[in-house]
Amino acid sequence: MRLIRRNWLGGTAGWLWLVIVLIPLYWIVITSFKDQAGFFTQNPFALPADPTIQNYKLVIESDFPRYFLNSVIVTAGTILPAVAISFMAAYAIVRGAGGRFLAGVNGLFLMGLAIPLQATIIPVYLLIIRMQLYDSLLAIILPSIAFSIPLSVLVLTNFIRDVPKELFEAMWADGATEWGMLRGLALPLTRPALVTVSIYNGLGVWNGFLLPLILTQSPEKRTLPLALWTFQGQYSVNVPAVLASVVLTTLPIVILYALGRRQLLSGLTAGFSR
Repeated sequence: MRLIRRNWLGGTAGWLWLVIVLIPLYWIVITSFKDQAGFFTQNPFALPADPTIQNYKLVIESDFPRYFLNSVIVTAGTILPAVAISFMAAYAIVRGAGGRFLAGVNGLFLMGLAIPLQATIIPVYLLIIRMQLYDSLLAIILPSIAFSIPLSVLVLTNFIRDVPKELFEAMWADGATEWGMLRGLALPLTRPALVTVSIYNGLGVWNGFLLPLILTQSPEKRTLPLALWTFQGQYSVNVPAVLASVVLTTLPIVILYALGRRQLLSGLTAGFSR
């Protein structure tokens, strides 16, 4: 019988890292339920003596629903077209007969991974001004789509390439078109990868700060990360109110991860271990 060796060092390091991550989260949550006086007088890690939800009411009454809606529009407006374009591009790269042309397109997408957002913010700003899209949500969506495509194409290409060619040949023999194979075969088999790139890129867009800061100006176009920055300036002394806004901003991300956790882990492990 084969004995399983326990990795005590790795387990200890894992538990230590979990504690390091949970301590600030615990502090943020309990502090958001304290009043301003209790924040300065009580133990920072003690539970609130008199819990209150006034901080959350204050944040919600300060146009938080509008900022939340802006973030939802920007995230959905980025992820849906970016994943659709990336999926079709990945299918064309794997199944297409373009030879060098498609290989060059794939290389172009890979080059996009090496270009950081910060290095292109000035050209992007000038393009948005020329297109007369400044101070609009579309000004955030279009660059976000461009920066979401390269990684999505890389992951989806690996998944579609792992689909057995015999399945495509069987559908082709049955008279299926390329669009039919794309919808009926490639789409169901690459669902974990689609969820993976959607969640990964969605988190990046949801937490994005630089593009909303540079490409918008009016308060009506603020997204949640930019609104958090303004909350910090508006309530620089009221720390519990700032942390309440942090909790409300993070909550959709936690829910999204909880719903797509299995697909996300399946996509990550299958996409990079095959």
